Amino acid sequence: DPQAIADNVADSTPQILLIVQLGLLLAFWIVIRAERLVLPAIGWQLAPGQKLWQEIVIGAVPGLILAVLYFSVLSPLMTTAQRVIGDYIPPGELLSSLGTSALPFFLANVALAPFVEENIYRGYSLTRLQKRFGVPAAILISCFFFGLLHWTGGFWYMLLTGIVAGGLLAGLFAWRKNIIAAFAAHFTLNLVEFLYVWLV
Repeated sequence: DPQAIADNVADSTPQILLIVQLGLLLAFWIVIRAERLVLPAIGWQLAPGQKLWQEIVIGAVPGLILAVLYFSVLSPLMTTAQRVIGDYIPPGELLSSLGTSALPFFLANVALAPFVEENIYRGYSLTRLQKRFGVPAAILISCFFFGLLHWTGGFWYMLLTGIVAGGLLAGLFAWRKNIIAAFAAHFTLNLVEFLYVWLV
């Protein structure tokens, strides 16, 4: 039954997210150990003249703006696309599915995702992709794979996450030449999403 599959995926979304984040954290740890990398080498070091608090603000402000836009404009547009064109996730089910288990969702989305995903998609991958393909192509490739990571939200969510959130985070990383602003944006966006799901 296709509806049963959709319901099971929706009900399991917080647990799936946590398993994926733990798997990505393990993969990241294995790679940095194998390559003998340290976090400053993948973007956690400030350039001369940069201040930590400024990088946090530079990232947190667009993260907050994106969160507000997501709930006020982008999510309703996504739900309309799901209703009109279709998706493998029922229209409007994403946010309610995230709220089925608070602890796994918080651990996956707030405690792990900003750190894990920024290290993998921006700090490690984007840096290497830029050297090989240049900045514009590297950002496109990074956004594509970042969108694919968010498959549990459906096709339109993958597209939205890859283009809008992935583009913002990759742009911050390319602009600031460090991972801190992108991390702050990602953390702010995910924290607001968690609070919205649990308080609204």
